[in-house]
Amino acid sequence: MNDLSALAKLIRYNILVSTTRAGSGHPTSSLSAADLMTVLLFSGIFSYDLDDPGHPNNDRLIFSKGHASPLFYALWAAAGAVTDDELMSLRKFGSPLEGHPTPAFRYTEAATGSLGQGLSIGVGMALNAKFLDKLPYRTYVLLGDGEMAEGSVWEAMAIASYYKLGNLTAIVDVNRLGQRGETMYGHALDIYRKRAEAFGWLAVEIDGHDPYLIKTAYGQAMKSGDKPCMIIARTIKGKGVSFIENKNGWHGKALNSDELELALKELGPVDKSVHGSLTKPDNERPAYQQSIKAPASLYDPDKPIATRYAYGTALARLAVQYPDLAVLDGEVSNSTYAELFKAKHPERFFEMFIAEQNMVGAALGMALRGKTPFVSTFAAFFTRAFDQVRMAAYSNGNIKFCGSHAGVSIGEDGSSQMGLEDLAMFRSVQRSVVLYPSDAVSAEKLTELMAQFTGISYLRTTRNPTAVLYRNDEAFWIGGSKVLRSNSGDMATIVAAGITVHEALKAYEELKKEDIYIRVIDLYSVKPVDIATIRQAADDTGCIIVVEDHVPEGGIADAVRATLSKRPVPIHSLAIRSIPRSGKSGELLDYEGISWKAIVSMVKALYVP
Repeated sequence: MNDLSALAKLIRYNILVSTTRAGSGHPTSSLSAADLMTVLLFSGIFSYDLDDPGHPNNDRLIFSKGHASPLFYALWAAAGAVTDDELMSLRKFGSPLEGHPTPAFRYTEAATGSLGQGLSIGVGMALNAKFLDKLPYRTYVLLGDGEMAEGSVWEAMAIASYYKLGNLTAIVDVNRLGQRGETMYGHALDIYRKRAEAFGWLAVEIDGHDPYLIKTAYGQAMKSGDKPCMIIARTIKGKGVSFIENKNGWHGKALNSDELELALKELGPVDKSVHGSLTKPDNERPAYQQSIKAPASLYDPDKPIATRYAYGTALARLAVQYPDLAVLDGEVSNSTYAELFKAKHPERFFEMFIAEQNMVGAALGMALRGKTPFVSTFAAFFTRAFDQVRMAAYSNGNIKFCGSHAGVSIGEDGSSQMGLEDLAMFRSVQRSVVLYPSDAVSAEKLTELMAQFTGISYLRTTRNPTAVLYRNDEAFWIGGSKVLRSNSGDMATIVAAGITVHEALKAYEELKKEDIYIRVIDLYSVKPVDIATIRQAADDTGCIIVVEDHVPEGGIADAVRATLSKRPVPIHSLAIRSIPRSGKSGELLDYEGISWKAIVSMVKALYVP
C-alpha cells in the first residue's frame, strides 16, 4: 500500500526544489493540486502501465492546467519514471521537462498550457474509449479555476453530457488566486457545482487537501453511470508553505534559495527513497479492423460538381480502407457533405454542434489515441479555433481539416460566411499541409492523400459546382501542381487554385482569340508548394500573376513569392482587397477583381501597347 502522506510530501519537496533550481515556474499552482493528484495516481484509482505509456487501455491524465507542470513531473518522479537529476533539468534547454507539458516528455498526453483546452482533449479520448475502441479506460483532466472562464471549457462540458461520457472526470483546482488576483468566483464552490449540474454533470464539492474525501470523490466519479463527473476541490494556493499560502503575487514565481530553505524547514523531513506504485490496467485492446481497398469514385466529365461534395464522397469511400478514420462536424454536415460519411458509418461520425474550439480539441484527443479524425465546418469558422489548431501541431496531432464555403465565390451569404483568411492560418501552422482542389477529381484524390499523411493538413473546398477538369485516373501528390495550359510563347503565368483555376482557363480562351498566350497552373498544393514548376514558369514567361479567392496576406501569392524570392521576376497579385458584399458568385468575383475579366485586363495592361 502506498504511503500517500510521504508521497505528497516528496512531491511538494520536488516541486519547490526543481522550480528554485530552474529560477522560474509555478510552484504555488502546483502545490495546491498536489494532494488531488497524489491520491489519484497512488491510491489505486488510476490504472497505468508505466513501461508502456501508449497502452490502449491506460487511464489518461491531462493537465489542462499546464502551468502546474512541476507537479506533473514530480508525480512521475514519485512513480519512479523520472530521476532526481532529470527533475533538476526543469525548464532547461534540451530537457523534456519543459515549462508547460509537451510530447518531449513521454508521459504527456497532449501539449497544454494554453488554458481552456484540456477538457476538450479529454472529451475526445473519452469518446474514443466509449464509441470507437470500446475500452474501459477512464480519462482525468486537471483544470484550474481561472480557466473555467474559457468558453471552450463549457463547450466541452455540454458535449460530454450529450454523449453521456461517464468515463470522463474533471478535477477543478479551486485555489482562489489567478495570475493577478482573485479568480472570478474565488472559493465559491457552489457556483461551480450548480453550473456543472446544469450542464448535466455529477458535481462533487470537496476539501482538496483531505485524502479521504478526495478518494471518496474519485469513487463517486467511477460510479456516476452515464454522467461525466466534475470534482470541485477547495484548495489553498501554495499549500504547505505558510508564507506563500493563499498569498497574492506568487503566481509564476519561484522561491529564491533563502526562501526555499525556510520552506523546506516547514515541510519537515522528506523520505526521498519512497516511490509510489501504479495499478496496471487490464490488458484489453481494441478489436482488429481489416483494411479493405476502396475502389475509386468516378466523376462524369460533363457534369459540374462541387468539391465539397467530392470531399464527402471520398470520406464515405475511404472509411473501409482506413478503419481508424473518424469524422467530426460542426452541425453543417449537409453543407460540408460529411453527411455522406455519416449515412454509411454513423458509428464513426460525431456531431459536435456549433462549438468549433471543442470540436478541434476533441479531434486531437481522438488522434492521440490512434484515430485519424477528419474535421469539417465552414472555412471561416475555423478561425475561432486557431489556438486549438496550433496547439494540436505542438501535440503532434494527426488531424485532417476541411473548410468549405471558402472565398467570396460562395455568393449571397455575405462576408460572415466567407473563409478569406484560412489559407494564411493553416499555412502558418508548423509542418502543416494545405491543399486546395479545383474540381471533384482533385478533391477526391487530395482527401485520400490527407488520410495517408501524418500531421495537420487542411483541404479548402468550394461551395458551387465546378467543371470536372481531370480524368478519373489523374495522379496527384502533396507538393504538386498541374500545368493546364502552356505554349512556347507564353507572355505570363497565371497561378491559381480552386475557383480561380476556372477563371484563369476562361481568361486563357479570351486572350487566345487575340493571339495572346498565357500559362495556367493549378497550384492545388498551397503548402508545400511545387517549387520546380513555379520557378520554371517564372524563367519561361518572365511574369507571374497569382489569382486567389483569399486576402493577399498569407495566401497563395505569398507562397509563390517565397518560392521566387531570389529570382528577379515580377509577381502580381489579384486577391480580395475590398470588404465583401452579398451578391451572385460571378458578381463578387468581378467586384473583387479576381474574375477572368480581371485577369484579361491585367495581362493586357502589362503586355498590350
